[in-house]
Amino acid sequence: MKILFRLIGLALICFFAFYLVSCGQREEADEVGPTELVGADPSTEITPTPEPVPEPAAEPAPEPMIPDGMVLIPEGEFEMGSNDGLADPDEQPVHTVHLDAFYIDVNEVTNGEFKDFVLANPAWQKEQIDEKFHDGNYLQDWKRNNFPLGEREQPVRYVSWYAAMAYAVWMDKRLPTEAEWEKAARGGLEKKQYPWGNGINFNRANYGKNIGITTPVGEYPANDYGVHDIAGNVWEWCLDGYEADFYANSPLRNPTAGADNVDEIVDDFENIVDFRVIRGGGWNSEPEWLRASNRHGTSPTYAGIGALGFRCAKSVSP
Repeated sequence: MKILFRLIGLALICFFAFYLVSCGQREEADEVGPTELVGADPSTEITPTPEPVPEPAAEPAPEPMIPDGMVLIPEGEFEMGSNDGLADPDEQPVHTVHLDAFYIDVNEVTNGEFKDFVLANPAWQKEQIDEKFHDGNYLQDWKRNNFPLGEREQPVRYVSWYAAMAYAVWMDKRLPTEAEWEKAARGGLEKKQYPWGNGINFNRANYGKNIGITTPVGEYPANDYGVHDIAGNVWEWCLDGYEADFYANSPLRNPTAGADNVDEIVDDFENIVDFRVIRGGGWNSEPEWLRASNRHGTSPTYAGIGALGFRCAKSVSP
């Protein structure tokens, strides 16, 4: 009997040992090993789309450098001429003109400034100027190369168109075209007779022999463009030719009577003989001659009778 129990016990021990071994193998099989990283397939790699780079904003065009003593007259259209009751036939019809931007002198050219010119250019001195460039009255109130005592700041007068052109070229400028002159004179106002509006009085300008002589430049109020004495004091030469009926067929853009463009006149001014435009009236003028639309023409040799001068203009470089 004892032997039987021992055999049964041994069998149970063997069974229990076998059970433990088999359970251990199942636990090892069920253990989770470390996760392996799988490398990405280069052929399927997705390249991120780069963010669009905004284009730099265009820099604004630099403001033009306005030459000393000048003002900028902006590009644009204005109505040139007059149909009012005082208008002469050569001021009609009123027509639209488009001008490129340009500079114009704040003041008329003074005696002192013109003296600098003749000293630097002896050919244009009173006693040496070629007779074909004046009518005998050139710088009549000067003594040799000296202007009248105390009149340095007054506008030069007794100046022919040729001399005015020579001075302007020496200054790397030119005379204003008639259209430029009128636009500058109007000061941005529309349908007004004078640079300041309608109506005129002696507080606005030197005219009508009220003072009896020229006055120093800049003594009277400027118009809205900042231009002084563009009405009264002295008449002012313009670049282009005088044609009484020019307005009937005037070009829309940058009209220049007697030439296709300003350079054509500037480059050959000594050989021009056609009448030139004068504008603005002088210290001895009737009030209607100071109107912004008033026109007159005369020979380029004419040096005036004491009330004819000029101011310069300059094209804005592209």
